[in-house]
Amino acid sequence: MFKHSVHFSVIIKNYTMRVVNIIIITILITVFINHDINSQNTGKMELATFGSGCFWCTEAIFEKVKGIESVVSGYSGGKVKNPTYREVCTGNTGHAEVVQITYNPEIIAFKDLLKIFWKMHDPTTLNRQGADVGTQYRSVIFYHTDKQKKIAETYKKRLDEANIYKKPVVTEITFFESFYKAEDYHQEYYENNKFQPYCSFVITPKLEKFKNVFKDKLK
Repeated sequence: MFKHSVHFSVIIKNYTMRVVNIIIITILITVFINHDINSQNTGKMELATFGSGCFWCTEAIFEKVKGIESVVSGYSGGKVKNPTYREVCTGNTGHAEVVQITYNPEIIAFKDLLKIFWKMHDPTTLNRQGADVGTQYRSVIFYHTDKQKKIAETYKKRLDEANIYKKPVVTEITFFESFYKAEDYHQEYYENNKFQPYCSFVITPKLEKFKNVFKDKLK
């Protein structure tokens, strides 16, 4: 009876060890697969940097676009490192208010981002958008690759040739050098301040227009 009991205990112990090993192997395989998938996804992502007036508006629009992983408000194109919002607002640092977009080009192409960019602001007014006036509000594309540069320049040329805006497009197309993330309170500004007057009267109407015009691009 004792021998049978010992034998049964050994069987139970071996079975338990097998189950534990299977669980460990399953966990390891899952971890490696997820790591591989995440690595592949990261490799697919590209950057686009646009300035089209107040970055609160631009951020709110591009956050609704499918294929975009993140939109960060910040400053580019200036001569001062790590500028503050107050410094940028003086117009003396040379920075533009921009958004840095991380997107998946297999879901949305750069040319489609440009289509949204040019449609959702007035690219014919130099250093201003509506009531926002100053070089920090200029229309600008900071290209990250030669391919982006070529696409942007071709698109801008076609807009002018077709006389889409009745006035010349003044959008700058400039090589990207640096991006400085804006202060935390600027991030997700519209989402956190929908009932603030600027959001209600300026951003909300733009968002509604965007949703109507680009229904096929919405998340």
